Amino acid sequence: MSDEIKSNLAINIIEALDRAESPPQEERESHQPRWTLKRFATWLEEKFQLTCCRETIRKALKSMGFSWKKARKILNKASVSKRESFVEKLALLLSEATAGKRTLIYIDEAHIHLDTDEGYGWSILGKRFWVSSSSPGLAKVSFFGVYIYNQGKVKIYPYERGNSETTIDVLEKIRVDLPHENITIIWDGASYHRSNLVKKAAERLNIELQPLPAYSPDFMPVEHLWAWLREDITYHTC
Repeated sequence: MSDEIKSNLAINIIEALDRAESPPQEERESHQPRWTLKRFATWLEEKFQLTCCRETIRKALKSMGFSWKKARKILNKASVSKRESFVEKLALLLSEATAGKRTLIYIDEAHIHLDTDEGYGWSILGKRFWVSSSSPGLAKVSFFGVYIYNQGKVKIYPYERGNSETTIDVLEKIRVDLPHENITIIWDGASYHRSNLVKKAAERLNIELQPLPAYSPDFMPVEHLWAWLREDITYHTC
């Protein structure tokens, strides 16, 4: 494959990947599908009348710094402008937290059903991998995960359910632990986070609330806590 073809291939791939990574709002429902070796082979034949096997294309892509990877999902309903605005606010909050002027806290909830959580594990080839389930129905417990950015610490508060009352209880516990700190809490737009009871409690406790933009779980580091909880605690266990 000539250097000119490699260069054109790289340019087209990069443009395609840019569109796929952050397509304009009007194209989000119809942007081009993912690039595969089969699609590259067809494109090379149509664009350059060049027939290449998939292994040749794979080696060329590797030499240009590309790799085959699993995509990360961005929800199409997320507003780009609101996400950009949040990033600007977050940069300021992080700067103040780093300077010791503010305590930045992320809060997220996980609602775990009281049943065996399916997960990966080694098993015998050719046989189904079964785990025992007591199937107690739809009962569940709620966990509030609290990540204190300034301290690099995580706390977990269990409750029977997540609602305005339990949320206020978590805020009060945070204020007791940090009685003199200038606190900002970042969390999602759950209905009980937006309730008047919670807002009034936050004002009483002198806690600033900063909601995440809608459909933006990638801005919530506590999500990684729940991945750990499921993998190390609830997989295969009721």
